[in-house]
Amino acid sequence: MNSTKLFELANNSGGTLYLMAFLMLVALTVIIDRTRHLLNMQHAGESLMALLRKDGHLNSKEAQSLMEQNTDLPHARIVMSIADEQTNLPRETLAGHLEEAIMHEVPLLDRSLWMLDTVITLAPLLGLFGTIIGMFNAFSVLDDIQNAASQVTGGIAEALISTACGLLIAMIGLVFFNWLNTHVRTIVHQMETIKVMLLNRRQHNEPTLHAIRAA
Repeated sequence: MNSTKLFELANNSGGTLYLMAFLMLVALTVIIDRTRHLLNMQHAGESLMALLRKDGHLNSKEAQSLMEQNTDLPHARIVMSIADEQTNLPRETLAGHLEEAIMHEVPLLDRSLWMLDTVITLAPLLGLFGTIIGMFNAFSVLDDIQNAASQVTGGIAEALISTACGLLIAMIGLVFFNWLNTHVRTIVHQMETIKVMLLNRRQHNEPTLHAIRAA
């Protein structure tokens, strides 16, 4: 199928194929951006939890380097949220401060995923709309009795391409939407785990994060 035929199909769909191409571009942009961001975030969370297991004070050079390199990530901001807290505060107070920090971070994790969710819903509807328009064009040739049957059959086949494209976009989007949501839940669990680890180590040790505060 050459480019001329593709443009003809797009025009016969009432322009919906052009809209679906745009939706596919939006979906791919969100998928690539969120995948890269969430994977980096998850990796940083795993590294921070590993350091907390080894060094509850996070005073090692490795810990300082990790915190400095990931200041824009939620795990580091949660740690820093209690860096200047008094060490004699009750555990419940520190837990509340950490929980507040987590609640501020959670809405940022699934940023832009609403766009992918919209594409998943809208693409099949646009495909159906394009098919309906294609059907109108297909049945408009019924006045030509000699070629009506072949033209209608070919027109219906072309019209169904819109529905197929819409369903394909929705299926791709749905797979990645669920996959990205899984990573979001994993990162939220990491933050909750870091909260508990910080509380446990803060309770049983001397003041935490001296070196980070100094930096």
